[in-house]
Amino acid sequence: MEITWLGHGTFLFKLASGQTILMDPWTDGNPAYPKGFEVPHVDTICITHGHFDHIHDAVPLAKKFEPEMVAIFETCHWLESKGVRKIKPMNKGGSQKVGDLTFTMTHAVHSCGILDGEKIIYGGEAAGYILRLDGGQIAYFAGDTNVFTDMQLIHELYQPELAFLPIGDLYTMSPHEAAAACRMLKVKKVIPMHFGTFPPLTGRPEELQEKIKGTGTEVWALQPGKTVNW
Repeated sequence: MEITWLGHGTFLFKLASGQTILMDPWTDGNPAYPKGFEVPHVDTICITHGHFDHIHDAVPLAKKFEPEMVAIFETCHWLESKGVRKIKPMNKGGSQKVGDLTFTMTHAVHSCGILDGEKIIYGGEAAGYILRLDGGQIAYFAGDTNVFTDMQLIHELYQPELAFLPIGDLYTMSPHEAAAACRMLKVKKVIPMHFGTFPPLTGRPEELQEKIKGTGTEVWALQPGKTVNW
């Protein structure tokens, strides 16, 4: 799988089959978005929760590319009300295969209000996802969350090799809590996200690396717009 970080909590995945998956689309106005990068055709969009910095471009991109849209039930209902057609609603504990990727929705400790005009409406709950590739690789995309002890269950049930964890602090966990998450998840590699976009998001990958020395987990710090292979 090719992984391209598009800044903040937005990622583009491309599978060997050619399927492209956009996670938490915030491209327009994202200060960390790589300059000059153009989102190619997208087959699948997956949303962890309804905050603007994770859903901002979901509707325009859905109308442009007509991808299948994976999200919690209430968020899918909101997307449908905005004219999005190919919704794939689900809820925590459930799994569904979309193309060559199987999504299992997990818990997250965060809020999930959708800014609709001047109102904030209920968008269900914030969530994370286990991503299972047909080749057997398993990743955990946490979305925005604090650490929670059920991450031990995520390890026990799914045994992901790679985790995408927020580390910025203020709105999510900091490197201190993310280090505890790494110890519970026991992943081989962790990709930090949701940091540095704004000055208050102070957590940094090197802080996390220092805190997890000797655990067997490697911090895989990405650069926005630079594609890596996993």
